[in-house]
Amino acid sequence: MNRRLPLFSALALSLGLVANLPAAQAALPFGLGSDVTSLAPMIEQVSPGVVNISVSGSKVSRQSLPEPFRFFFGPNGPDAQLQERPFQALGSGVIIDAEKGHVITNYHVVDDADKILITLIDGQEYEAKLIGADKQSDIALLQVDAKNLVEVKFADSDTLRVGDFAVAIGNPFGLGQTVTSGIVSALGRSGLNVENLENFIQTDAAINSGNSGGALLDLEGNLIGMNTAILGPGGGNIGIGFAIPSNMVRNLVDQIVEFGEVRRGVLGVMGGELTTELARTFGYRSQHGAFVSQVLEHSAADLAGLKAGDIIVSLDGKPIRSFGELRAKVATMGADKTVSLGVFRDGKETKVDVTLTKADDDHVLAGSLHDSLNGASLANTSQDDPIPGVKINEVNARSAAASAGLETGDIIIGVNRQRVRSLHDLRQIIQSKPEVIALNIQRGNSSIYLVLR
Repeated sequence: MNRRLPLFSALALSLGLVANLPAAQAALPFGLGSDVTSLAPMIEQVSPGVVNISVSGSKVSRQSLPEPFRFFFGPNGPDAQLQERPFQALGSGVIIDAEKGHVITNYHVVDDADKILITLIDGQEYEAKLIGADKQSDIALLQVDAKNLVEVKFADSDTLRVGDFAVAIGNPFGLGQTVTSGIVSALGRSGLNVENLENFIQTDAAINSGNSGGALLDLEGNLIGMNTAILGPGGGNIGIGFAIPSNMVRNLVDQIVEFGEVRRGVLGVMGGELTTELARTFGYRSQHGAFVSQVLEHSAADLAGLKAGDIIVSLDGKPIRSFGELRAKVATMGADKTVSLGVFRDGKETKVDVTLTKADDDHVLAGSLHDSLNGASLANTSQDDPIPGVKINEVNARSAAASAGLETGDIIIGVNRQRVRSLHDLRQIIQSKPEVIALNIQRGNSSIYLVLR
């Protein structure tokens, strides 16, 4: 299973040319020697660690009632009926801990599954159970009870460079294990509206439906990413595929294993992408970085001394290319973790150490729920508020939330005709990914609707 958003490159040709170079230049990264032009030895070693996943279950959908039935029920009757439909789907997974039987895949592969079946490369089948998942980053951790498994080692995805060779292994279209190759086409891709937390590796390795949850490897056979989405109008490969970086996967899996859930870290800033005009205004000579437009009071960023107008250029010594990348990395690093931020301020760069706080359902940045809400700060209403719901505490004047029409003091009381009494209710509805989001807003004495797309 793969989302539509998706190598065969000249890798073999390139490796063939390498064989004609001097030995010092021709040595391959996985140590097979200068006269080897095949990926087969590495694939044979790693491929048992990549599995096929098949799932089955049922999904509940709402179907509008025919007009005669609406008349029969009257104006106060239901306008839709619930319908349960069985489904089957295919995907891929990667064994990351052979001893514990831990397998990673995408959340969307196993979403709503009643049964998860894993097939190894030798044809053995095992039923798997879901240990934990994080929908916002599209990560799921499974466990199988099996012996003699082969695990795939994690690579440090922060060391990747555009142009590095990449190898994808998965189960496209249910054909069985398939290997494709190419390069890292881009890093830090976000704004694709596939997930709430996006920091994708882009690759031209051929990725198709069914590759979701499979492995993206370096030439040493280490995991650099988990294949997740494609950009393809017909659902097929056009040379643009996306993978979740291995460091992001590892951070989330470690939290699930330790706590049974993801304890998301929060920095407490609002901001956006760094444009040429902004960079020039603040005397910064690059367009890579995350611009901070607002620091929330009493947040981790506020306590650490971050200020509006700062440009965050690195995290733990690794460059930050965009605000989307910063947001995804912070949110997946875990609460209570101390990180070192490189900050450009007043013409010079400085270091700021920040201890991330834990995200909870009492106060969140709305951009974590939907891109059109970016720039707003949400909180559950208090007893002093006139009606239960989700209150808009702050709205950045030049944000997407402001453009959508949200104002400070608004109270969200419904979404798509469903009552909202808390952030939990709001999150549940939005994470079902409806095509249109109609917010019912209480503004003073008026009730209005704002439509997000």
